[in-house]
Amino acid sequence: MTPLAIDVEGLTKRFSGRAVVDKVSLKVPAGEVWGFLGPNGSGKTTTIRMLCGLLKPDGGRGTCLGLDILAEADAIKRQVGYMTQRFSFYEDLTVRENLDFVARLYALPDRRRQVEATMDRVGLASRRSQLAGSLSGGWKQRLALAACMMHAPKLLLLDEPTAGVDPQARREFWAEIHALARDGVTVLVSTHYMDEAERCDRIAYIAYGRLLAVGTVKEVVAGADLSTWIATGPGRDDVARRLARVPGVATAVFGPSLHVSATDPTVLRRAIEPFRGDPRLAWREAEPSLEDVFIHLIESATAAREKAA
Repeated sequence: MTPLAIDVEGLTKRFSGRAVVDKVSLKVPAGEVWGFLGPNGSGKTTTIRMLCGLLKPDGGRGTCLGLDILAEADAIKRQVGYMTQRFSFYEDLTVRENLDFVARLYALPDRRRQVEATMDRVGLASRRSQLAGSLSGGWKQRLALAACMMHAPKLLLLDEPTAGVDPQARREFWAEIHALARDGVTVLVSTHYMDEAERCDRIAYIAYGRLLAVGTVKEVVAGADLSTWIATGPGRDDVARRLARVPGVATAVFGPSLHVSATDPTVLRRAIEPFRGDPRLAWREAEPSLEDVFIHLIESATAAREKAA
């Protein structure tokens, strides 16, 4: 059996009496790359901060790297690499000076050698003397990744690390993530990009603080049990507006195409039937995409929340 890098059950955190993380359970095997997905405000960052020892849970139990998240939070902080959403290093220090500062915090032996080795690994050597504040988004991302991996953690918790960087920088970032995973590092990375989610071994989707789906991309898509039809052509936006009012039906426009999905094929066919005869639109049945599933999950969660309110 592969050991678990993350093994938590019933993780809960409340602010002002409201549960922003509500009984979340995760079991992440060592050496895997997991995507952590969900809309803004869904509880991703709060969950990550509890896992790395920065926030104390109000409920639940479990371990990170075999360390108790309640009793051994300080030890977890020393053994986990956490990359925050926003760039959090000194902009008036150089790349090398920032990394040297981090090395001092971790009391790393032979820190100058380790700083140089880390810069070489992530391609920062040519930027060692550049002020951090003058770096582009992609280079800032590399600096942040270098800082959180310099102490050789076995678990990386990355909170939307590629937000706002160009596609080439994202590809290079993910190449480094998978290289780390091949070396045995476990990675939990929150992201809004569907192509990044599909690069992960498994994904976990959270909304309103509750975990809605966990598994491989194939498992999550199959588990949603969705039927999907796609319409292309003029008039799709009007159809989307009209179908948005139909209970149990989820819609999304992707470029020239309108995706319409539901768990009940009969409800779906009945909903789109009035528009099937429109000569401006071409309809076809299709396999649901991961994004179709996520739209369905959030709309279902929102409807359930509004019904319970």
